[in-house]
Amino acid sequence: MILAYEYNHQNELVRPIEVFERDDKGNYVIPDQCTTIAPPNKPSFYKATFDVEKQQWYESATQEYIDSLKPTPLPPSDIELLKKQNALLSKQLTQLFAIFKGAESE
Repeated sequence: MILAYEYNHQNELVRPIEVFERDDKGNYVIPDQCTTIAPPNKPSFYKATFDVEKQQWYESATQEYIDSLKPTPLPPSDIELLKKQNALLSKQLTQLFAIFKGAESE
């Protein structure tokens, strides 16, 4: 058994498949739209595409597509919001005390 890598009509990787069938000479029968050339694992591709003429895989994903896969940041938690609010109130109180102290000394 060997692994072959199936690609679609746009030559994009579909999936690895196990090949068991052999011809009369003992060679593995690789199905159409498949290659035994493994896509590189490091670095891995977002959208691996096979160049049939060059017999190699390349990255076909656009930067926009790659960016779209990144998770959106989570909104701040209630505790984080309270910490920010507390810091803002503390700063305002410090400023008020400074103003009050300044007015008292005049």
